[in-house]
Amino acid sequence: MFVSFLISVYNSDSAQIPLLISCVLTTLIGIFPMIFVPPTAQISHKEGYVIVVASWILVCFFGMLPYAFWGGEFTMVNSWFESVAGFTTTGSTILNDIEALPNGLLFWRSSTHWLGGIGIVLFVLVIVPALGKARMSLSRLEMSPLAKTNFHYKTNKTLRIVILVYFGLTIAETILLYAFGMSLFDAVTHTFGTVATGGFSTKNASIGHYNSVAIEIVIIIFMFLAGMHFGVLYTIFTFKKVKWYKSSIVRIYTILIVLGIIFVTFNTWGKNYETFPEALRYAAFQVVSISTTTGYGTTDTTLWPPFSIMILIYFTFQCACAGSTAGGIKVDRLVIFFQSLKRQVVKLQHPQAVIPVRIDGNPVDDETVDS
Repeated sequence: MFVSFLISVYNSDSAQIPLLISCVLTTLIGIFPMIFVPPTAQISHKEGYVIVVASWILVCFFGMLPYAFWGGEFTMVNSWFESVAGFTTTGSTILNDIEALPNGLLFWRSSTHWLGGIGIVLFVLVIVPALGKARMSLSRLEMSPLAKTNFHYKTNKTLRIVILVYFGLTIAETILLYAFGMSLFDAVTHTFGTVATGGFSTKNASIGHYNSVAIEIVIIIFMFLAGMHFGVLYTIFTFKKVKWYKSSIVRIYTILIVLGIIFVTFNTWGKNYETFPEALRYAAFQVVSISTTTGYGTTDTTLWPPFSIMILIYFTFQCACAGSTAGGIKVDRLVIFFQSLKRQVVKLQHPQAVIPVRIDGNPVDDETVDS
């Protein structure tokens, strides 16, 4: 929030006072428990869950303050909505004219889902495992076998991996977007939206505002990467001798997206777009954007044929890989579901058969399958 205030001061925009007041209030209220609440040596599982839930609510509350103090379209309800949409990386908005917002407020808006994205990943991969074995089923669902070889549920190592991957993606994409013509401000804010798969843009027309194939390709690549498990990305970034590309989850994730792009391209070619490259351009961006729940747009998909729209609707459910910032059911769960379904059909004929559900050649325990 303080960085947003500095940006507002630099631009001399109308968000200076709202951001300053929000910073002061957030700091004062944050310092209060540090001074008056005695430290606790150990936190129970129940207390841990209460703290996590309460923290999300408080973060969203403090996140709405700059909006509420600035005014404009932001009533109290709208401010709360925009804050929650940001921190949960949902990316929905109540704004009719995004470009009317001052830069300081736009930066804060983009920061909320960047912070929310890393918060979601840390919650699933760090906090839940730390709450004990009885609470591990959620975390196990988010851990591919390839990722487990790098995490081993060691909190410190997991934290380092998440931070390395998250900041690595952020820095790399910012540099590329800036190199291909975005202003530094727009490059940073749109990177926040891509890495967190949130989709907040500083432009009313979203990425379509730039009408740049190079920018769209960069964002497509990073949306695709952001939809992969952070443990898998870690093996890529650190050049580990792990054949990540042989992961069945990565292959299925990639194949489904490629098929979606092919179907939409041929379905819109000649109907919505005259040339094949144009149809491929818009199909690739929208399919990847929807499948990773990022939500950036370059064209009006409501004008597409019903078949293409149905494909996009499918991808809103299937989405990306577990252990990423993306929402939805996730590819991993679909693989487990269909393997479990196949196992039940086989056991109707062979009741005594022992048929494990496997991902990447490793068996998945029944507790994880049932959950």
